[in-house]
Amino acid sequence: MRFLHPEYLWLLALLPLLALAVGKRGSTPALMFSSTAVAEALGKQRKSVFGKPGVLPRLATIALLILAIARPQFGKTTTEIEASGIDIILAVDVSSSMEAMDFTLQNKRVNRLEVVKSVVKKFIEERPNDRVGLLAFSGNPYLASPLTLDHDWLGLRLQELSIGMIEDGTAIGSAIGSGVSRLKDQESKSRIIILLTDGMNNAGKIPPLLAAEAAQALDIKVYTIGAGTRGYAPTPVKDPFGRKILQRVKVDIDETTLKQISEKTGARYFRATDTSSLERIYAEIDKMEATTRTIKQFERYRELFVYCIGAALACFGIGAFMNRRRLP
Repeated sequence: MRFLHPEYLWLLALLPLLALAVGKRGSTPALMFSSTAVAEALGKQRKSVFGKPGVLPRLATIALLILAIARPQFGKTTTEIEASGIDIILAVDVSSSMEAMDFTLQNKRVNRLEVVKSVVKKFIEERPNDRVGLLAFSGNPYLASPLTLDHDWLGLRLQELSIGMIEDGTAIGSAIGSGVSRLKDQESKSRIIILLTDGMNNAGKIPPLLAAEAAQALDIKVYTIGAGTRGYAPTPVKDPFGRKILQRVKVDIDETTLKQISEKTGARYFRATDTSSLERIYAEIDKMEATTRTIKQFERYRELFVYCIGAALACFGIGAFMNRRRLP
């Protein structure tokens, strides 16, 4: 239910003022009574609210005509958004090495995973028409979310990722293989995996390059991102007394293998050494895998002003009848 011209509804506010004006209007009594008893009897009778019969129907008539001018309509609007046809699997490393605190977020030193979650969240928000899935991996891959257009729910699953949620290790090949298995049966115009890791493949049963060959055969692109500063990174470790301290740990990323994976599948390898470079990488991938948005809007409304006019005529007729009626 809606009004095509709702601004006219403000006229309804004038009806109480009109009712008061009509109630006060009338000629001064000019009859002479021989006795006050007659006047006293008249005073005990109930008075019309607005001073004379037929006023209420007239006010209702005016109100209904105002509603008719405002054009009431009943129906609904349907909006269809066509998906872009791009399916994306986001593979995020959650191994213990992601605890390294060489990135910053809002001028605070935080671990790599927290920064990745923040940047990936923004990437997801920028692609509302893409089906996106979330894959966490360390020693084994774990599907945190299947491909979905419900990005609010996907964001919640992203925030739930934590270091240590899976057996430790870095199974890059298994992560790619799991992503490929989720995309291989999808009939979409483009299927991509964006894999972020800060280590070297040391777990899983599938070699990374073999998984890349499977992706290539199925025309699935695998973008790879190596995360972490070059050289050494401050990493929290426990001292002999069980206290957590920051210790500089050497960063080992197999960039050669990651480059080969991307090149084999027609994608690119990126290296993120800080928060700003990681943001630029995801923004660049976003531009490279451009998406289109098509919106179709359908409106189905039925006009109701005819019913308002009909009701107004009925009220007008009732008012006319009341005015013509002669009380004994």
